[in-house]
Amino acid sequence: MADEEIASDTEYESAVENDDGVDIDSIDEGVLFALQRDARKVTINEIAEYVDVSPSTVRNRIDNMEEEGVIEGYEPKINYEKAGFSLRLLFICTADPNDRTNVASDVLDIVGVVNVIEMITSENNLYIETIATGTGDLIRLTNELNEYGLNVHSSEIITKNYSQPWGHFKQDISQ
Repeated sequence: MADEEIASDTEYESAVENDDGVDIDSIDEGVLFALQRDARKVTINEIAEYVDVSPSTVRNRIDNMEEEGVIEGYEPKINYEKAGFSLRLLFICTADPNDRTNVASDVLDIVGVVNVIEMITSENNLYIETIATGTGDLIRLTNELNEYGLNVHSSEIITKNYSQPWGHFKQDISQ
């Protein structure tokens, strides 16, 4: 990872305690930023150089953050269209607020569901991203979502998805 890719240019407090009580210091933040950028290609040595610690310290920090649940996994970003699945849909649904969390977890068992976002609102409180192979698959997905007691308000075709690492972790670690 080139230095200019992870160079810091923002000003934040260098250590935070999140709501779950896990202390994250500036070294952890630097490690997290590097992993957010490209966890597959960045090496432990590159991260160590960036945060100015030894590679073993970086490995220990990563292990600790995995154990604490700060790092939950490393997942590829898949271009479904290039993989031959050009129909990506976002279902905007409403689940009973008292059962929303259970339903959100359960619908992941439906073939084609790849992501579920739970919202705090009472209406339109589940956004469900799916991959479909065609119109018949779209109908199947809609029917299966209805079987879980969801009210499907709309289904939208996803054409592009843009994301970036959270900027808070990109800071001057020498502070």
